[in-house]
Amino acid sequence: MKPLFLVMLLSVAYLSALPAQSSPDSEESDAKFAEEYLQKYYSLQKNGGRQSRKKTTSQFSEKISEMQKFFGLVVTGKLDSDTMDMMHEPRCGFVDVGEFSTFPGKPVWKKSDLTYRIINYTPDMPRSEVDLAIQRAFLVWSDVVPLTFTRVYDGASDIEVSFAAQVHNDFYPFDGQHGTLAHAYPPGNGIGGDAHFDEDETWTFGSNGYNLFLVAAHEFGHSLGLLHSNDPSALMYPTYHFTEPSEFHLPEDDVNGIQSLYGAREIPDQPTVPERPNQPDSPSTCQPNIIFDAVTTLRGEILFFRNKTFWRQISQDSVVEHHLISSFWPSLPNHIQAAYEYLEKDQVLIFKGAKYWEISGYEVTKDSPKNIYQLGFARTVRKIDAAVHDESSGKTYFFVGDKYWSYDEKRQSMDAGSPKKIIDSFPGIGTKILSVFQKDGFLYFFDGQRQYEFSTAKRRVTRLLKNNSWLKCGRESKVNKINSLRKKFRN
Repeated sequence: MKPLFLVMLLSVAYLSALPAQSSPDSEESDAKFAEEYLQKYYSLQKNGGRQSRKKTTSQFSEKISEMQKFFGLVVTGKLDSDTMDMMHEPRCGFVDVGEFSTFPGKPVWKKSDLTYRIINYTPDMPRSEVDLAIQRAFLVWSDVVPLTFTRVYDGASDIEVSFAAQVHNDFYPFDGQHGTLAHAYPPGNGIGGDAHFDEDETWTFGSNGYNLFLVAAHEFGHSLGLLHSNDPSALMYPTYHFTEPSEFHLPEDDVNGIQSLYGAREIPDQPTVPERPNQPDSPSTCQPNIIFDAVTTLRGEILFFRNKTFWRQISQDSVVEHHLISSFWPSLPNHIQAAYEYLEKDQVLIFKGAKYWEISGYEVTKDSPKNIYQLGFARTVRKIDAAVHDESSGKTYFFVGDKYWSYDEKRQSMDAGSPKKIIDSFPGIGTKILSVFQKDGFLYFFDGQRQYEFSTAKRRVTRLLKNNSWLKCGRESKVNKINSLRKKFRN
């Protein structure tokens, strides 16, 4: 059986863009690297003696165009600097496939109850962390399809998990540190479904090294029959990208792919509980460290998104409402990651993964969702942490990790020099932004524990606030106290 080189093949780091004037030696080196890349991932035929130079050049250009189209680059058919940069990106060693896809013939497991066995352990992590990472990686898939994964400790299993270095008896040796991270095999007998992890890598439960949970979840997608996706936000995208495991949700593209093979997991019927229609359980807004996924204004209102719901503050004097996102906008996803309002167009933009939705007034536009790369982001950006439009400068700021991108809404393009470090332009708010919005000329940043009022005119933090300061916590406490007293007197 031909294995799935899942993997995360990390090529040697590409430290700089191509120079303006390349030397003949560098051009020859780039051409050789590109040829090998296209042979690996796009089935470029090796140059044989019988092939004419013209035919070889034509095939080379055709495969470059195919690769550029897959990654959303400008299709030129030429080996330009953007294409070379993408070729040097850390990536999986298996061929590229458009959108979610499956192996030829769609091999799947013929049973729904699968077993797995951990053959050995990496010394990089405690055994308990390895066990938990592998278990959670299987749960990623069993949460959305009718499959179960049961660990066994002896005898044969359907999926065997092991760590090995270099040659490890499957004809596909690992290549040392920062090369192939892992590989897996599609469903089948014998070695089918097995996943091997390169012991020369540094495995971790966190972000220092390669996160075992994330790599294993990707590998097990192949073990179940999935190939790669060209959606940069998908788990099955070819390259490795760290996401905080506690914040991980299986993207829609992966859900569609795996359910095309096994169908959707049925959710058991729950007892019917009478309740007001479209009204979610209302968690207390007085939680001191409540964390919002995104915050934005909308025609004078302020919306605070969290999980499947949002709080709606219509005015300073109104009671804060709590709604399901789906009750207002059925086509929007849950777990929104960023949002901002652009008043000039009366629009709110909602971001999740590599996609964004436009809300015009209170209606989602028909051409939503769109791709964030249309805005000018580098392909290495997989999601937006927070976003806000600054009316005073006319710029929209997108926060990604410890950097931010500045977008000119008039020119509809990213500003030169983007991205920049957050601490250089917004001192005092830290290096990680979870949500932000603008109100009365101030920017309000949330980092998960605190809220900062930031003056763009003075370029400094002017107040430190509680996360829930906008949600009438004091009023809620007073109302709860009055209701408690009423209940006491009734009894």
